[in-house]
Parts: sequence; structure tokens; C-alpha cells
Amino acid sequence: MSKTVIELQNIKRNFRVGDETVHALRGVSFSIGEGEFVTIMGTSGSGKSTLMNMLGCLDTPTSGKYVLDGQDVASMTDNQLADVRNKEIGFIFQGFNLISNLDAVGNVELPLVYRGVSKNERKQLAMEALKSVGLEDRMKHKPNEMSGGQQQRVAVARAVAAKPPIILADEPTGNLDTKSTQEIMEILKELHRSGRTVIIITHDEEIASQAHRVIRILDGRIEEDYCNR
Repeated sequence: MSKTVIELQNIKRNFRVGDETVHALRGVSFSIGEGEFVTIMGTSGSGKSTLMNMLGCLDTPTSGKYVLDGQDVASMTDNQLADVRNKEIGFIFQGFNLISNLDAVGNVELPLVYRGVSKNERKQLAMEALKSVGLEDRMKHKPNEMSGGQQQRVAVARAVAAKPPIILADEPTGNLDTKSTQEIMEILKELHRSGRTVIIITHDEEIASQAHRVIRILDGRIEEDYCNR
């Protein structure tokens, strides 16, 4: 059995919308072991985005307990949550979220600035990460000089440059064509093979079928949790 790196215990998240209370998560419980490759599946409104925010320490639960690599994050301060996000999790978003006036190296370096990494080491880590996703010939290119697939590979490089143990990808192929989608999936599989814990939030059955484990969420509850292989 691998070490448990994520454990959710009866997580609930409520939001006030006008006079109503929206129950986005209704008692979600599961654990993820070190080195797992998991997809969290759900349609729009299922609660998967709220769950992703919870897993990524971008939000805290209304009630319940969330333990990340032995740390109880449900009761952390904003500064403590930011520190955990910076060190433990590499984020990949559907919209790339690249800075338009920075080249590929500059975009990958940016999170390393917040980690206090020295200038020379930042550049070295950024270049290594870009090489690992096949962009050694695009390091000086800005986002508007690259295709969607190349921009997403920069986003992947940015997520992995600091070598975080967990990769959290939110619809990482949602804006990509079929060829670029498979390229990104192959990179994520390679990250998994290298020992990273990879979690993909998606509504795409084809993406889910490539993970080793699928957690399906519906109306704020876990509907299914099964292994593909």
C-alpha cells in the first residue's frame, strides 16, 4: 500500500446565493495514495470544480477534514494555504494562464520567484522543465507565438518546474485539438511514471479512460470510485 497523500473526510461546502444555501459538496470522503493517477469526473454543476478548489487548497470546507501529506489543511490560515499550494501542488488550468509579455522561460520561472529560488537556479529549472515537455526550441517564444498545444506544454512545465509531489490538472485538454490532447496526456502519464501523484478534473470520458482510477461526482456526492486497471 502506498502512503496516503490526500484524505477527505465528510467534506461539505455550502455557498450563500441570495437567500438560498447551495450545497456544492455534500459529505465527500475518499483518499488518494502517493503516485496514483486519478481522474475526477463530473458534469457542469456536479461539484467537481468546488472539489478541485478544495484539493488545491484554493478554498476551505464548511465542515469536514482535509489532510494533505499529513497536514490538516481544513483549518489553515490563508498564508499557510498559500505556502502549501506553492510547495506541494503543481496546477495546470484549461485556460493556460500564461503572462502574455513573458517568454516561455519567464512564464515557467514565475512560481519559482515566489518560492525564493535564486535567479540562476530558476532559469536552470525552467529550461529543464521546458525540455522535458519538448519545447527546447520555443524557450524565447511568447504565448502569442505558440499554438494552443505548445502553450499548454508551457503551463505543464510551469507546474512541474519546482518538482511538486502532486499535479492537479483542471480540464487540461479542454481547449486543445485531438493531437495536442494526446500529447498533453502522454506528458501527464510520464509525470505519473516518474512518481508524481496526478489528479485530472474532467468531464471527458476519453480522458478518464486513460487514468488508473476514476472518481465520479454527482450533485455534490461521490457516485462511483473505481479502478480502470
